[in-house]
Amino acid sequence: MCGIIGYAGHRPAVTVVIEGLKRLEYRGYDSAGVAFVQNKCLETVRSEGKLERLEQKLSRCDPYLATTGMGHTRWATHGLPNEQNAHPHQDQSGRLALVHNGIIENYLSLKDQLEQEGVEFQSETDTEVLVQLIGWHMHKDGLSLQRAISRALEQVEGAYALAVFSTDNPDQLWAVRNSSPLLLGVGQGENFVASDIPAFLNYTREVVFLDDHELVLIQPHSWQVYDSRNLEPVTKAPEHITWDVQSAQKSGYKHFMLKEILEQPQVIRDCLAGRIDRDTRKVVLKELEGWEVPTRVHIVACGTSFHAGLWAKYYFERWSGLSVQVDIASEFRYREPILKPGELVVVISQSGETADTLAGLRIAREKKVPVLGICNVLGSTVARESDLVLYTQAGPEISVASTKAMCSQMVALILLTLYWGQAKGTVSSDFSSKALKELESLPELMQAGIPGMHEQARSLARKYSVARSFFFLGRGENYPLALEGALKLKEISYIHAEGYAAGEMKHGPIALIDQDFPTFALVTDNDLLQKLQSNLQEVQARGGPVIALTSPGVEIRVADRWEVPKVWSQLAGFFILPALQLFAYEMAVYLGKDVDQPRNLAKSVTVE
Repeated sequence: MCGIIGYAGHRPAVTVVIEGLKRLEYRGYDSAGVAFVQNKCLETVRSEGKLERLEQKLSRCDPYLATTGMGHTRWATHGLPNEQNAHPHQDQSGRLALVHNGIIENYLSLKDQLEQEGVEFQSETDTEVLVQLIGWHMHKDGLSLQRAISRALEQVEGAYALAVFSTDNPDQLWAVRNSSPLLLGVGQGENFVASDIPAFLNYTREVVFLDDHELVLIQPHSWQVYDSRNLEPVTKAPEHITWDVQSAQKSGYKHFMLKEILEQPQVIRDCLAGRIDRDTRKVVLKELEGWEVPTRVHIVACGTSFHAGLWAKYYFERWSGLSVQVDIASEFRYREPILKPGELVVVISQSGETADTLAGLRIAREKKVPVLGICNVLGSTVARESDLVLYTQAGPEISVASTKAMCSQMVALILLTLYWGQAKGTVSSDFSSKALKELESLPELMQAGIPGMHEQARSLARKYSVARSFFFLGRGENYPLALEGALKLKEISYIHAEGYAAGEMKHGPIALIDQDFPTFALVTDNDLLQKLQSNLQEVQARGGPVIALTSPGVEIRVADRWEVPKVWSQLAGFFILPALQLFAYEMAVYLGKDVDQPRNLAKSVTVE
């Protein structure tokens, strides 16, 4: 969740580090800090709150001669979000500084051992245990920094990505990862380590994706990767990143979230590109060539990605005739899932680094069941550890609240459904051709329709901004979208919202309905339309106002009717989704909330 950047080169390191931290703000944080060596002295500057406060503190010193440094934005897991617990942390000698993402599960026992050796701690964090342990091995055992890191990590249990340097060699910076994202940027006369590519994209597009237990040394003119367990050199090659820094910026929009909602037509084009054979009108997924259609599918994901998987379940069963189980990853990993030969586990993660989803992936691998990873980030851990990978091609998503990523996941899952349906013969060539034609028409329809949807979202958000709770209702494939609509409203406006399958209202939730409790209903022209209309009559009979997000031509009498553009009924979800996102966005803007960085949340949940 937190952000790391380390730099060794020829530029003023602190300037580069602060710039990198700003590009990692989307990950969510509550404190920040930097470390650098200047005049052979190790300096750390830390502050709670946003980066502006850290910059104010830096302005009172002169750190700009240092050419090696590192920085960190922290999202608290151990200890309060204050300056004392902010990173970087130093060891007792004052020779080492370290930043860390992840959780050290056995930090208390390690801390007890070190305190018995006379080590005094200055914070409540598990991170300080790491730097003190490394420093203790250097002092007690006379080890080099490289060997001390290796020795310390032998004792550590948990997830980590860390960077550390010493006053002994101020132009060298070491970094290592295990179950937490970290990568290397290779420049000219300068090198970087970071949690994510945008941190150094201004300077290089050459990236080395580090695997677990890989320890990298960066210096201004060289870099080398080692196995952290035996310190044997590891051969790695940089990969060229094609998207540029502009694609990770707001491009004139007020918020990243709005920019990313409006990018969805292009996201659909990009995800479809090269995956439809225009002659045969069939789905082509080269990534899956040579693999049989599974006998059963297990979808494992978290949050918005879980909703995308739940939405796809209806299409897998309807079009592919496949039995599908959808699990929240944090539940899947702690039960005893029954996985059999011939089945497939599909893990979905925008970042490819979600801790619980990765744990589910590894359970599947342990049980010898193949894994298909659906993710957005090239070279991510999900991509590397899956047997098969389907990239969603959504480009970088910066806002904490995920929008275009879900759209791209839905496209990838629909393509997968048609691909397997074609292979099994459960969809006819005529149906497949129609479905693909309708998919290809979506970007143009969406491009034309979104401006009007945005205006309607703005109007409704202002009307209902006094509400303190919402129901979001849907049936069939609209039920997962109702869950997503509720999640988006909660995430960024802090208004309580619950998503329900509409048929469940009379089993308890309807007791909450009154004139101050609005219901947002997803009313599209599907086989369950009449059932849903009956559910909404029950809500209105109890005085509850209803917003109906509906397709043209659907007859329904409600307080507020919001029509999305006409589209093939099977793909109505692709218009429902941005409408829900725009409603949540406009509600948050009107209420003055921090849209891109909502409180208590982080973009990539890389710890349990």
